[in-house]
Amino acid sequence: MNLRAQPHEMRSPLRPGELGRPPAEDGSDQAAFHALRDRVHNQLLGRIDLEVMSSMKPERLREELGILVEQLLQESGAALNAMERRRMVLEIQDEVMGLGPLEPLLADPTVSDILVNGPYQVFVERRGRLELTDVVFSDADHLMKIIDKIVSRIGRRVDESSPMVDARLQDGSRVNAIIPPLALDGPLLSIRRFAVVPLTMRDLIDKRSLTPTVAALLSAMVQAKMNILISGGTGTGKTTLLNVLSASIPHHERIVTIEDAAELQLQQPHVVRLETRPPNIEGKGEVSQRALVRNSLRMRPDRVVLGEVRGAEVLDMLQAMNTGHEGSMATVHANSPRDALTRLENMATYGGAAIPQDAMRQQISSAINAVIQIARLNDGRRKLISLQEITGMEGEVITMQEIYRFTQTGVGPDGTVQGHFRATGVRPKFMDRLKSFGLSVPDATFDPSLIFE
Repeated sequence: MNLRAQPHEMRSPLRPGELGRPPAEDGSDQAAFHALRDRVHNQLLGRIDLEVMSSMKPERLREELGILVEQLLQESGAALNAMERRRMVLEIQDEVMGLGPLEPLLADPTVSDILVNGPYQVFVERRGRLELTDVVFSDADHLMKIIDKIVSRIGRRVDESSPMVDARLQDGSRVNAIIPPLALDGPLLSIRRFAVVPLTMRDLIDKRSLTPTVAALLSAMVQAKMNILISGGTGTGKTTLLNVLSASIPHHERIVTIEDAAELQLQQPHVVRLETRPPNIEGKGEVSQRALVRNSLRMRPDRVVLGEVRGAEVLDMLQAMNTGHEGSMATVHANSPRDALTRLENMATYGGAAIPQDAMRQQISSAINAVIQIARLNDGRRKLISLQEITGMEGEVITMQEIYRFTQTGVGPDGTVQGHFRATGVRPKFMDRLKSFGLSVPDATFDPSLIFE
């Protein structure tokens, strides 16, 4: 199969010398190279058959594009050395098939976040630290084309009337874009990467995000169908931990996931994925998380998993947890387990429901069994810093008891946070529930004399 369009569809071929050559030694080398690349790209679009292109396998398409770019460069007479020519071919292949300058960053497994601050400044996060890259876009229009390509793939849009958008890449990576007039220095793009191969509990143990004893306890809690809330700040790894915990859900259960932008990568065979829909240009057609939670209860789920609780859907989530949908899990933005419960209480008012405060707290205390607090430390590492059990109510206060905690003891010469994990010595009340499911947890799990670095 050949990408080339029929002769009557072709543009005029490039004339020798038409594209010129980037200056060899002055400071405009990059600009000249980009101008050359853009002109070759535009000529390429006139020579390919888009219908044939859409039906080709990626490997074959990349090969054909490389051949055409080489042909265009040869016809132009552009004097490029072998390295420049190879770079030109790769960048145009990435532009046509992927996300242009972002493709090398997306292919780098060490990159966890990509932060585009306008067309000429791109940062990445590696191992918890931000680094400035040498990646640039030709101009703001070039960056806008990449943003449009991302959001259009999932049926969303971004323009002056709707200048903010949440989307996702095909691998599940989370995307947020905001453009002028809200962004003053050009379009902004943030990509939260997700591993192609999801992390496992062993990975978290190896990274010292938690200990083997805590990992075994958390796995038993999930298997025993406890309702779990994962709390943490932005970028602490709440969704990652939710993915890891979900691996302990038995494979015979039916799981319904509900998210604003689909990110979860559950590995069970019976997973139903639901995603919210924003309003259209007339402000109609929105489908909220609350509507999806309500609908999910009619889908015979064994478990309901919410990517993040953001608003009035908390009422329906709590009611589901209290009416037989045990083993449900969700995440929430909060800096402590107590703050997480306060946030749930506050979000319940978003839907306009006039529920008395003590009744709301009673629902929370009876619905949620445990809160896992995670944090991102100053050295960029993520850790489970507290595991707390909700034990009921005392008067108007929800009572909690801490089972496990991470204590920071100092900072090393290289900036690494030093500390240790240890149990508090409290034996959780949910141990009877674990036993009823045939799950045993060693008594040493709750021994406060055992310290894990």
